[in-house]
Amino acid sequence: MKISEHLDALRRDGLLLADAADRTALDAPVPSCPEWRLRDLVLHTGQVHRWATAYVVDGHRQPLDAAGQKAAWGPEPADAELVGWFREGHGRLVAALEAAPEDLDCWSFLPAPSPLAFWARRQAHETAVHRIDAELAAGRQPTPVDAGLAEDGIDELLGGFMVRPGARVRSDAVRTLLVRPQDRPGAGWLVTVSREPLAVERTTGADADCTVTGTAHDLYLLLWNRVPATHATVTGDPAVLDLWRTTAHIRWS
Repeated sequence: MKISEHLDALRRDGLLLADAADRTALDAPVPSCPEWRLRDLVLHTGQVHRWATAYVVDGHRQPLDAAGQKAAWGPEPADAELVGWFREGHGRLVAALEAAPEDLDCWSFLPAPSPLAFWARRQAHETAVHRIDAELAAGRQPTPVDAGLAEDGIDELLGGFMVRPGARVRSDAVRTLLVRPQDRPGAGWLVTVSREPLAVERTTGADADCTVTGTAHDLYLLLWNRVPATHATVTGDPAVLDLWRTTAHIRWS
């Protein structure tokens, strides 16, 4: 996807998240994040937006330490100010990314063509996933994720986050999972789980112990553990998908 497409998604999903929060009590539970109330979700996403903005605007070349993170976040808002605070930080992030030069030089933590491409993509998906959380907290069916954005997000999750050494999806026996979005011809990922970090290959026709098919939107939500496995068609050994769902948790290092 182009940077401009990621920015369009970031802009849209941030507004949808804020709109959902505006209509919902901040102490509403978040079904997809059982440990959170809606206020926790809005605060977390707003802090991430401010954290990302600090890298883009200030050009930090190393990860911010705890003090630097707190400085980027600023004071924690009261409930009455929380959604407005979120909207302000979201707007600043979008504006910073739009104004950033193509040769932006700052820290990033996943492979990407450039730091600017990384931050636009990462914040688009951070916001899309948490927008879904906010809509679920509001008791609404999530607004569909565009199939192209969903494919891109699956690729970031599988080929970016989950191949890192710190990822915890492991198996003593080698197991394979094929992920295939039916509405994105040519898209597919073969995930090999072993005692080593995941191996991920872009392919559509490989044999696998378990194959998961569905719309790109449903697979995006499924692999981010936002919806149950009933949202997809699972063939082969479902224990492979169960392994993913119980051990695939995002870590930042």
